[in-house]
Amino acid sequence: MEITNPYLLAALGTGFTFLMTTLGAAMVFFFRKDIKANVQSIFLGFAAGVMIAASVWSLLIPAMEQAEELGMIPWLPAAGGFILGGIFLFGLDHLHPGSEKPEGPTSSLKRTTLLVFAVTLHNIPEGMAVGLAFAMSLQTGASVTLAAAISLALGIGLQNFPEGAAISLPLKKEGCSNGKAFLYGSLSGIVEPIAGIATVAIVQGATLVMPWLLSFAAGAMLYVVVEELIPQAHLGEHTHAGTAGVMFGFLLMMVMDVALG
Repeated sequence: MEITNPYLLAALGTGFTFLMTTLGAAMVFFFRKDIKANVQSIFLGFAAGVMIAASVWSLLIPAMEQAEELGMIPWLPAAGGFILGGIFLFGLDHLHPGSEKPEGPTSSLKRTTLLVFAVTLHNIPEGMAVGLAFAMSLQTGASVTLAAAISLALGIGLQNFPEGAAISLPLKKEGCSNGKAFLYGSLSGIVEPIAGIATVAIVQGATLVMPWLLSFAAGAMLYVVVEELIPQAHLGEHTHAGTAGVMFGFLLMMVMDVALG
């Protein structure tokens, strides 16, 4: 049966990415210690590569195509939304995994709370991107096909698995119980369905904002990549592993998007 409800499609797509975060967080029950540094570098690099490719092929290019169809200057909402997305994350509290002090405005929140909050913020643009992609796939002459939306959800889901583990395992190391670390890791991904469905609701009422929201998600995602993922993937002696992860993640997402799109 063909699904034509944009909210249901967005819920299914972001529900899958949330599930992958939950499965990743469940690794806390199987690992007694942190993931090895080289494996962690590969995971972080892979997530960065996926997000870079998704930002270009699944967000910025469709944003410019959509803007042109709406009679706008194609690069204007793409550039404007991109800048706003970066500013959005820049202005919020966040904590780098492995660091002791948060960046951004001064906060009295506990370190573990800041760690979960940081990754939760990172998941907002991912949820927006997946929700928008599925909503756009239902439009006549859509710049994003259903196959491309599915490939985006698969790519984001694949990188959410190690991301879930990257939350729960450090929280366990910080002193949280297995159950509590799993819960926090899983709940960090619940924002994706919320952001995806909420973004679809906004777009349904105002199509003109869609190019801005697509590029906003791209800007926020690339901010995360440059500020968090790539630096963490190149810590210590495993820089080549992180680079290989970036290359593979980008290649996989590019091939999936182009081949299925």
